[in-house]
Amino acid sequence: MSKLIEAKHLRRIYDDSGVQTVALDDVSLEIDRGEFVAIMGPSGSGKSTLLHILAMLDKQTSGSYKFDGKAVDTYSEDEIAKVRNKKAGFVFQAFNLLPRTTVLDNVELPLLYSNIPENKWRDMALEAVKIVHLEHRLDHESNQLSGGEKQRVAIARALINEPEIIFADEPTGNLDTKASHGLMEIIKELNEEGRTIIVITHEEEIARYAKRIIRLRDGKLEEDRVIKK
Repeated sequence: MSKLIEAKHLRRIYDDSGVQTVALDDVSLEIDRGEFVAIMGPSGSGKSTLLHILAMLDKQTSGSYKFDGKAVDTYSEDEIAKVRNKKAGFVFQAFNLLPRTTVLDNVELPLLYSNIPENKWRDMALEAVKIVHLEHRLDHESNQLSGGEKQRVAIARALINEPEIIFADEPTGNLDTKASHGLMEIIKELNEEGRTIIVITHEEEIARYAKRIIRLRDGKLEEDRVIKK
């Protein structure tokens, strides 16, 4: 498999009025296309910081990061925006759905920033909704959905542009056990179809859905191992 992500000696230091906090400290890793990776660690370990850098939502203070063979530092803002919109999908703990807006309209939202003709939006959204098994909720507003259903809508929205990689930051954090496992089964299926998945979680049973676990502690890479199925 070819390398999709190559990160070397990443450091991220936050400066708050002269007080410096080291969130990442000399983290190096590579992720191939088609991998399913869980990033774990206690609160404050740097796992969300790492995800945000890999997803190009933040920049490292030092070190190098290549995405799809190209140094991210050489990407223009327009190129980064295109990667986020076309190659990457994002799922967050808080769902980030528009309130009092239907499932279909929430899923279509990323297409507002694309060059795809509007007459194709509905069919694309329907296809994404089918993948997460929510066809029966198409016309329901987001505030009428359970937590598990909201997160499925978030996944459908992340899939609308058929991304190569999905970044998920604590996607089961607001869900009960049954909804969490239902969601992870969908994410597992997406990986089996060939998509690269990076999931942040602090739950061991959620991490076991992945094929590889990376553990951070105090901003440093503590463990990187493949899970034997």
